[in-house]
Amino acid sequence: MARSQGAQMKAVAAIVQSWQWRKVTVIYEDTASSINGIFPHLIDALQEVEVDIDYYLPLQTFPPCSVHKKLWHLRKRQSRVFIVHTSSELAINVFMEAKRLRMMKKEFVWITTESISNFIGSFNSSTISAMQGVLGVMGFSAFHGQMQYKNFSKRFKAKFRSEYPTQKYVEPGNSALNAYDAIYTTVLAIEGKQNPKSLAYNLINNTSVDGQKLLARILESKFIGLSGEVIFQGGTLAPSSIFEIVNVIGQSSLKLGYWSEGLGFSMKIGNGSRYSKSMNILGQVNWPGRSSTVPRGWAVATTTNRLRIGVPGHNTFKGFVNVTYEHPGAQPIVTGLSIDVFKAVVQSLPYNLLYDFFPYNGTYDSLVQEISVKTFDAVVGDTTIVANRCAYAEFSQPYSDSGLQLLVYTKSKTSATRAWLFMKPFTTSTWISTAVVNLYSGFVVWYIERQTNRDFEGSWFKQCGTIIWLSFTTLFTSLQGDKLHSNLSRMAAVVWLFVALALTSSYTASLTSLLTIQNLDLQVTNVETLRRTGAKVGCNANSFVVKYLEKVLKFEPQNIEKIYVEDNYPEALKSGKIAAAFLEVPYIKVLLAKNCNGYTAGESFKVGGFGFVFPKGDPLLSDISQGVLDVSESGTLLTLENSMLKSYKCSQSEDDVDYSLGFDSFWGLFAITAGASTLALLLYLFPCGIPKWPIFSSKVFIETESEHEMHNLPTAYDSPQHDPDQDENGLFQAEMKNR
Repeated sequence: MARSQGAQMKAVAAIVQSWQWRKVTVIYEDTASSINGIFPHLIDALQEVEVDIDYYLPLQTFPPCSVHKKLWHLRKRQSRVFIVHTSSELAINVFMEAKRLRMMKKEFVWITTESISNFIGSFNSSTISAMQGVLGVMGFSAFHGQMQYKNFSKRFKAKFRSEYPTQKYVEPGNSALNAYDAIYTTVLAIEGKQNPKSLAYNLINNTSVDGQKLLARILESKFIGLSGEVIFQGGTLAPSSIFEIVNVIGQSSLKLGYWSEGLGFSMKIGNGSRYSKSMNILGQVNWPGRSSTVPRGWAVATTTNRLRIGVPGHNTFKGFVNVTYEHPGAQPIVTGLSIDVFKAVVQSLPYNLLYDFFPYNGTYDSLVQEISVKTFDAVVGDTTIVANRCAYAEFSQPYSDSGLQLLVYTKSKTSATRAWLFMKPFTTSTWISTAVVNLYSGFVVWYIERQTNRDFEGSWFKQCGTIIWLSFTTLFTSLQGDKLHSNLSRMAAVVWLFVALALTSSYTASLTSLLTIQNLDLQVTNVETLRRTGAKVGCNANSFVVKYLEKVLKFEPQNIEKIYVEDNYPEALKSGKIAAAFLEVPYIKVLLAKNCNGYTAGESFKVGGFGFVFPKGDPLLSDISQGVLDVSESGTLLTLENSMLKSYKCSQSEDDVDYSLGFDSFWGLFAITAGASTLALLLYLFPCGIPKWPIFSSKVFIETESEHEMHNLPTAYDSPQHDPDQDENGLFQAEMKNR
C-alpha cells in the first residue's frame, strides 16, 4: 500500500530547479527502506533537471550526539540546499541541532519529504520554531471536503480526545488516511464486497480467505479512499501525481500551492488552473532567517576557505597570463588580459569572492583535468572551450572572439589603394622637395631672363603663371636653350633639366614596379595547399591546436612545429621555417598589433573562445557567466582588450619593401640643381670681375605688335664705325646698358 516515491522526488527536483540551484545535499535516515525507497527516484529526478548531489549524509537516531557532529561537518561544505528524508522522530532532532549550529539562518535551504511534512502539524512549538522557513512536500487528497472524510474525521476526533484528553487535537494526517485505506482495502478483499461490514464483524464470525485469493482480490481493488484513488498497477499502488507545497511560518505550516506531475506549480487544482515551472506563481516564500530574498544555495568562499584558482604557469602569449616572481620563493604575481577580465567579473558579482592564484606548469588539457580531481576550484586563463575538456569541467560564457585562424607572411605588399597609386612612387617629402626645387629653379631663370626675353614680360599675375608653368613643364618637356638669352640662365637650366630627367625616369620606374605588384596574384596559402606540399606549420606547444592539426586537419606530426614563445612566430614565418601558423583569433590580434606589415590572416575554423573553467555543477558558474555578459555589454571587456593591444608598439619588418622613393634618394640631385641656380643668380646679381662677352647674336629679332613682321636690324658689332653715343634717339645705348 506504500505509494511509489517517483512522483514525490520529481516534485522535490522541481523546487530545486525553480530556484536554479545546481547542487544539493541529501540528509537521510540510514535504513534500508529509506535508501531503497527514495534514492533511485531522487537521483533520476535531479539528473533530469541537471542538478548534482554534492554530498550524502546518513543519520541514525542513536546516539543523538552523532547528529550534532555530522551537521557541524556539513556546515563547512559549500552546498547550502538540504533535502531531508527521515522519520518524524529523527527530523525533530535534526532541526533542533541545525538551529543550535546556526544553520537555520539566511542562505540556507531546507526541503522535507512526505515522511516529515505530513507530521508537521503534530510537532510541538519548539520544533516548529526551529523549522521556520522550511519548504515541504505533502501528499494531497482531493476528497477532504467530501462526506466520507467528514464522517471519518468526526469519529477520529472523538477517539483522539478519549485517549489523549490533555493533548491538542490535530486533523488526521495523510499517514492516518493511508492507514485507514489500507485496512479498508483488506476488508473489501476478505469479504469480496464493495460495501463490507465492519472488520470486527468479520473477525467475530471467523471469516477466512485463502492467501493467494486474498492477494488477487487486493490487486483488483478499485475505489475512492480517503487518501485518493486506490488502484494497483503492476502489483503496486498507483503513485500520486499531485502534491501540496507547504512553508513553515509561525506556529504551523502555510499551504503555498500545488505541484502536478507533467504540469508544474499552481495555486489551485481543477479547471481554470494556471500552471508554471517556476514557484514564483505561488507567491512569496518565507526562507530561513525570515528572509524574503531567494538564497543562492551555496556558500561564498571565506578567509579560511578561499578559492584555489589555477593559472597557466608557462604560456606562449604573456599578454593574457603572465606569472612573475619578485624573488625566488615569493608569492607569484599574475597579470594579463585574462586576469584583468576575471577581476572585473568578480567585481560585478553582488558578493565578495575571495581567491588565490596558483601557477600550473603543464598543458592546458591537464590543467583542466586537475579540476575534476579537486586540485583547483577553478581555472582562469586563455583556456579555449573545446569538446574534450567539457568531459572534466564546465566553462563560463566566452570572453573573447572564437575561432582558429591561419596566419601567413607575404613579402609583396603595398598599402596604397589603386585610386591613389600614382602618388605612391614618391614619399610626401619627395613631392614637396621636387615642388620647391622646381619653383626655385624656375624663379631663377625667370629673374635672369625677365628683361631681355619678351616671353617673360607682362603683368605680375602673368609672370607668376609663367614661373609656375616654367617650373613644372620642365619635368615633362625639355626647355629650349635657344629661347634663353643669358648664359647664366642656360647654365642653371642644364642642371635643372638633368634633375628633371632623373626624377621623371625614377617616377616611371617606381610606378611601373607598383603596378606590376598590384596586378600579381599572390599565392593564397590554405590548408589543402599546406597539406599537399608537406609544408611545416606552427602552433602553440601546450594548446589543443596540436591535436586539432593532427586529428582534424590531418597534418603529419613531423610537419607541426611547436612554438613556445610568441616572438618566435614572426621570425619563423619570415625565415621560412614555417609556412603558416595556426592560432586562436585573440593571438592573431596580438601578433598583428605588434607587427604591422607583411602578415595576413587566412582561413578560419570554428572553435570556442576563451572561457573560465569550473567543476561540473558548480553553483558559482552561473554567476560568473552572468558577470562575463555584464562586463562585455558594459564595454569594460572591449576597453581592457584595446588597452592591451595599444600597449604594443607596432614594428615594421626589416624585410618589408617600401617602394616609395624618399628624399634621401634625391637630395644630392636637389642640392646640385639648387646650387647651380643659386650660383647663376649670384653671378647675375654681382657681375664684378666677369668679362662682358657678347650676349646677342648678330641679329636681334623683334616682332612688332602692329605689323607682326620680322625685321633684320644691324647691331653695334656689325658696324665698327657706328658710334652709339651719336644715335639720335639714344634707344640703342639705353638698351645696351640694361643688357
